[in-house]
Amino acid sequence: MSVAMVETRHPSGAELRRRQRGKNLFVAGFLVVMVLMFFVLTIVRMGGQG
Repeated sequence: MSVAMVETRHPSGAELRRRQRGKNLFVAGFLVVMVLMFFVLTIVRMGGQG
């Protein structure tokens, strides 16, 4: 077995930071959408009582 077959490709520090930033942005966007949905649903439910 050659050395090339045994070695696995490890991403560089810059690549890891880029991936982590993408994950963080996705989670932040998801949380913002959930908060907005909760806010809108709350306003709609309370609007019918006033």
